[in-house]
Amino acid sequence: MNKIKTSIIIPHFNGIEIIDECLSSLANMNDNDYEIIVVDNNSTDQSINHIKKNFKKIRIIELTENKGYAGGCNVGAQSAKGNYLVFLNNDTIHENDWLEKLTAYMDSNKNVASCQPKIMNYFNREYFDYAGGSGGFLDLFTFPFCRGRILSQIEKDENQYDNIRDIFWASGTAFITRKDIFLEAGGFDETLFAHMEEIDYHWKCHWLGYHVSIVPSAIIYHKNAQTLKKESSYKKFLNHRNSLILLITHYNFPFNIILLTPRLILECISIIKEIITLQFHKALANIASLFWILINPVYLIKKYFSIKRIKQKSIWDIFNKLYLGSIVVGFYVFNKKSFSNLNHE
Repeated sequence: MNKIKTSIIIPHFNGIEIIDECLSSLANMNDNDYEIIVVDNNSTDQSINHIKKNFKKIRIIELTENKGYAGGCNVGAQSAKGNYLVFLNNDTIHENDWLEKLTAYMDSNKNVASCQPKIMNYFNREYFDYAGGSGGFLDLFTFPFCRGRILSQIEKDENQYDNIRDIFWASGTAFITRKDIFLEAGGFDETLFAHMEEIDYHWKCHWLGYHVSIVPSAIIYHKNAQTLKKESSYKKFLNHRNSLILLITHYNFPFNIILLTPRLILECISIIKEIITLQFHKALANIASLFWILINPVYLIKKYFSIKRIKQKSIWDIFNKLYLGSIVVGFYVFNKKSFSNLNHE
């Protein structure tokens, strides 16, 4: 038997057709030194029986509650046999050599904690996918964006982002990381549940002194928003709450004082926009995210100091990796709707 080098961890909740297509695609990969672990978040359909019947080599961990993306991945990581962990969404398919290219890059770059493939849209394959594109970045106010996607604007792939380079975060849709670093950083924060937990993790990797990269020659395709739909108010809540959590807990206190006021102004503008467009459920979700922050100071303080303990780099090192502006202002005021016209290199 070949030694297991890589553990592919797929958190799953319902959707037989989705998981079937994902696992069938993985079966065509060139590699043979990997294992696949499906962590089921207490699915209510027949997904797990389907996997047991049709994909007998796959390890299944059945949870008795829905622990979300973060919790499901953490459980999978604890039982993984590989030195590399791949966290993968269940609504993806893959080119045959994607994993081979990622592991080869990691083997050759020991200072890299994680890297991701280029993530294309499953339904329109000439375009980048919303969730990851060709590498993730973060603005000063902790709003994420990607090469290939800023806010709602998604670019056509014309090979403009095909260079390997450092990025700020690798997409939770699909990325490979070193197991020892993942455990050193404390894994994913399960309070975040889903959305931006990978940004939190990779920010911790930067604090520890590691790099994060994009390998665009490795390609996968993502259906996007199959678990939490785009219009979901819960998704809106998680995105805004988790972004605020990152701002409060990763910046030091003086920068929180400086950045929180303009960030809260942007939150108020977002709420007003949702009300004007009659998206009342989204406005309420946004308000709920602010209320959650107010009533959970103990969690925020504990997280702040847990991050402070691992910091081996200064805030100025982090600033060199951020976009030192607001993508929201750039997008709506200055019409900056692509990574290239942000002048961010």
